Amino acid sequence: MIPTVVWGTGNVGRAAIRAVEAHPALELVSVIVHNPAKIGRDAGELAGLTHSLGVSATDDIEAVLAARPAAVVYAASGDVRPDDALADITRAVAAGAAVVSPALYPLYDHRNAPAEFRDPVLAAIAEGGGSLFASGVDPGWGNDVLPLLLSGLGTTVDVIRCQEIFDYSTYDQPDSVRDLVGMGRPMDDTPMMLLPSVPTMVWGGQIRMMARALGVALDEIRETSQRRALDTTVTTRTMGTFEAGTQGAIRFEVQGIVEGEARIVIEHVTRIHPSCAPDWPTPPDGAGAHRVIIEGRPRIEVTIEATDEDENRSAGGNATAVGRLVGAIDWLVAAEPGLYDALDVPLRPAVGKLGRKQP
Repeated sequence: MIPTVVWGTGNVGRAAIRAVEAHPALELVSVIVHNPAKIGRDAGELAGLTHSLGVSATDDIEAVLAARPAAVVYAASGDVRPDDALADITRAVAAGAAVVSPALYPLYDHRNAPAEFRDPVLAAIAEGGGSLFASGVDPGWGNDVLPLLLSGLGTTVDVIRCQEIFDYSTYDQPDSVRDLVGMGRPMDDTPMMLLPSVPTMVWGGQIRMMARALGVALDEIRETSQRRALDTTVTTRTMGTFEAGTQGAIRFEVQGIVEGEARIVIEHVTRIHPSCAPDWPTPPDGAGAHRVIIEGRPRIEVTIEATDEDENRSAGGNATAVGRLVGAIDWLVAAEPGLYDALDVPLRPAVGKLGRKQP
């Protein structure tokens, strides 16, 4: 059994505890929390399970890492605290752990990551012999392993388009939805997510990885974006009220240009309510989906919907990211210490899970 720590118990951390508990090769040994109200609580309770796991949450990071766990699932957010997340991750890697995390987008494509992200991780690997694999959904499997797998089913491929189409009222993370994405903000405010170069910082690595796997040279990466205002005030179940006239939807593309044409495209269509921008692409049920379209011969289109935690679509997406990361831990532990990406780490069947009672 591989001693494994889950660091963070928010939207991703809850799913991570459940995934580690379910994995036949992993043993949950510690859960790290920041909120004082969570200290001492059982991991099963924090993960929304109906049974205890016998592991109490702690904020003593030094003691947890001093025990030299073989693996760490770093589930704390890095969206608005990238420096802190990088420091935490390098600390775990330097302690010799194989770390998996969705927290730091620049490290998804580590070959092209800025030196301020890449160099500290490489130094930590050299110091402690740990590893890092950073990945997620979108960016993540929705625009690396899935589209590349589907491209191999085609005779000719003209364009690969990856779409995330989501109602963000199901995404219980106000800092990201209101501040980063800009939902509910005045239309004359440009949200951080749409500032020039930011979409490329987040999704450009996925474009570069797909191009590398396909054996094509990119001319450049381009960005396009559109925004729509709410016609009426809406009140959501988890995210509160959004006023008429404020931002209610965004649509943007990150385009990989090959020989002058947009050939590898990552597109996001995000709403805070289905009534906003109804003419833009919609998911099959209105809640959210990830879709890959291979334009070529044959034309291939696959839509993925995932649900978890009382049929919540955002929770389902988080759980798929966790499944990819936690499922990679035993491979990383057996591999040489290093910095890995989605083209390095195989996506494997769920060994030993079929037919087992899941938590």
